[in-house]
Amino acid sequence: MTDSLPYSMKDVKYDNAKFRHRSLYKVINQTLLTHKRNWLSCSTGKFLALVMLFGLAYLFLTHTSSGPEVSGGLVKNAMRNEKEKINSDGVSGLKRFWRKPPRLPPRLSPDEKGGKNSFGHEAENPSSRLKWVSRQQKVRDSFIHAWSGYKKYAMGYDELMPLSHHGVDGLGGLGATVVDALDTAIIMGADEIVSEAGSWIETQLLDRIKHKGQVNLFETTIRVLGGLLSAYHLSGGDGGMKLTRNGPKPAVYLDIARDLADRLLSAFTASPTSVPYSDVILRDSSAHPAPGGLSSTSEVSTLQLEFNYLSMVSGDPKYSLEAMKVLEHLKTLPKVEGLVPIYISPHSGQFSGENIRLGSRGDSYYEYLLKVWLHQGGSQNTNMTYLYDMYSEAMKGVHNRLVRKSVPNGLVFVGELPYGSNGAFSPKMDHLVCFLPGTLALGATKGKTKEKAMKDNLLTFEDLENLKLAEDLMHTCFQMYSVTSTGLAPEIAYFHTEEYSEEGLDGGNKTSKYLSDIIIKHADRHNLLRPETVESLLFLYRITEDPKYREWGWQIFEAFENYTKVDTGGYSSLDDVTHIPPQRRDKMETFFLGETLKYLYLLFSDSDVIPLDKFIFNTEAHPLPIKGAVRSS
Repeated sequence: MTDSLPYSMKDVKYDNAKFRHRSLYKVINQTLLTHKRNWLSCSTGKFLALVMLFGLAYLFLTHTSSGPEVSGGLVKNAMRNEKEKINSDGVSGLKRFWRKPPRLPPRLSPDEKGGKNSFGHEAENPSSRLKWVSRQQKVRDSFIHAWSGYKKYAMGYDELMPLSHHGVDGLGGLGATVVDALDTAIIMGADEIVSEAGSWIETQLLDRIKHKGQVNLFETTIRVLGGLLSAYHLSGGDGGMKLTRNGPKPAVYLDIARDLADRLLSAFTASPTSVPYSDVILRDSSAHPAPGGLSSTSEVSTLQLEFNYLSMVSGDPKYSLEAMKVLEHLKTLPKVEGLVPIYISPHSGQFSGENIRLGSRGDSYYEYLLKVWLHQGGSQNTNMTYLYDMYSEAMKGVHNRLVRKSVPNGLVFVGELPYGSNGAFSPKMDHLVCFLPGTLALGATKGKTKEKAMKDNLLTFEDLENLKLAEDLMHTCFQMYSVTSTGLAPEIAYFHTEEYSEEGLDGGNKTSKYLSDIIIKHADRHNLLRPETVESLLFLYRITEDPKYREWGWQIFEAFENYTKVDTGGYSSLDDVTHIPPQRRDKMETFFLGETLKYLYLLFSDSDVIPLDKFIFNTEAHPLPIKGAVRSS
């Protein structure tokens, strides 16, 4: 255990043995034997002894005496019940006095106690609520502005190029932005967009699926399959929430999802091992490995939420069976304290290389270990326990091997082991790693608030340690934004450590305390409108209820508005976040509508909108209901 743990070490050394049960006889006897003064010789001692004896006699008399019989069934029963209650209260009162007290739950350290209560959150007042409703509306307006540019210049294409005013198919040509944005529109109540997106899906998407060529298994699953399944539930499918009456019937989304999944299954069935191929030819339901033959570890292990849920709602287990074979196989492979290399071979079924990181090609492996376990019922489903065990072991590995602090100001970050566990440590952290604070917080409280989890004594010391790391990393991820001139984070950051330093590569914001801690290389200064930091802000806010996470999210949103918004519609990625004005890249990624704006909207909403203990967000922010947790509203 470390000095930074958010609880008192007294709790660890707590000696429960001193509270073993002792009989009344032993208590009195020990009292008489251990007090060696002749206290009965004084008048006060004699008086107290008499009071004690009379009190004991009274208790015995009241417990054995019977009350008068009263005729009449109801009155008689009422008197008997009252008598039993009195006797029970008397006995239980004595038992409560002598009983063994429980272990103390973990306590917050003094520096965690702040704000209006011990958990640092303030009671919401009407003016505060109005502020966040107004900010939520501004996010909704931004979503509508982003959609307007896409609809005007790129409808039906995968992505919008907002500066040159045309669309591009970079994800297989399935209209990825339409499907990615649909459940965001449903959640925001943007009914016109729901109708437009739903109509396009109903009339165009199935034909696209039947005639298109190569798609990536992972990208198509998380964006298109996940988006269809989320829309199915949120529009009322399977007794779902029915947040909208616009768009087609829910069955339309499910039918298209099944057709797509049937074709994607070829990636599993064509492989000689339990590890699927990475690429699928949709029109003939065939599959093949990626160039070079390897698959990304994160990609093959980030399919299970979607395929499991499809089996749940379709009644066909084949989707879940194929997808879960991957995780069952990964369980058997050697690891380094739960950490795994970023490549795996579908031909041998073994990991390839030694590169260990939680950024690209590694990230969502760890995310889905936890989320698949939670989605399938968590601790209620013993068949899935191995997933939580793998997650728990991996987070210990993160603590032990990947977590470091920067100099001079001690930012906590997660680095990489590009040459394996015996190689040199790299202080490099992708923006993608900023998913981790949210995942750690979710894993600690299982979606409940920290206050409720503490009150119900649900948190282990490991949970608290992970929650502390989550908050430290969340602070670092936010500083990756605030250290730059634009207030937007780079794609990759390096951290100044005792062993590593480079001059002249700061973020440009000379007022930042952490300017010297974060190093941004020229090749890494772009911003793709990524969601990971605002995703974790949502999780940290809802779990800790600390309002600073909302404020940080608002600052990030304003930076997006200031530097990425395109007047004619849409938002653009940036080339360099360290210079003002930044040069734009002419690309609006689908996840800006599917994830970034959705998470910001939910960050400013009430916590009962898509609650974390009833829904699991897939890695593309499509919410899927936890098994047994959500029924029709």
